[in-house]
Amino acid sequence: MGVFELLLLAAGLAMDAFAAAVCKGLASGRGVPLKNSFIAGAWFGGFQAIMPLFGWLLGTGFEKYITEYDHWIAFGLLLVIGANTLREALFGSEDERSADMSFRAMLPLAVATSIDALAAGVTFAVLEVNVLFAVSVIGAVTFIFSFAGVRIGGVMGEKFQKPAQIAGGVILILLGTKILLEHLGILSF
Repeated sequence: MGVFELLLLAAGLAMDAFAAAVCKGLASGRGVPLKNSFIAGAWFGGFQAIMPLFGWLLGTGFEKYITEYDHWIAFGLLLVIGANTLREALFGSEDERSADMSFRAMLPLAVATSIDALAAGVTFAVLEVNVLFAVSVIGAVTFIFSFAGVRIGGVMGEKFQKPAQIAGGVILILLGTKILLEHLGILSF
């Protein structure tokens, strides 16, 4: 996986966190404290970095059993994650909006938005990926998107939430398809 693909993966994974951060900004309204942007970025970026590392550790434990099917596993996981992101964007219910940035409010939200990163981390075990670099990029991209999401939510509102989730879902599906097509020899970059 090259740097460009990794950046696309990171952006796709960050979209749920971005949408949640926009909701935090919406709940805070205009004049949202800068501190809230840093808090959201740290929670979401941190969990988006940790979860793929856990997924990678899980995947490496099973690598010898799945090597023959690795491309199908990567494709399937990214397809499911992307499709779920699209489903949530198109048919999901309105999120409960709360400006609360406490541990109690942020922990479940950070875990919920990073479950897809756990699954993506499993694919790192079967792909050629420098896992420490990958999780650093994913964490940094998610921090930036989440920080910006709170700011945007405070200023612009809901306009960006759904398009961001749709873009994230499409990116993940396309990455999974690219991995499969490259392995099958249909596509080469």
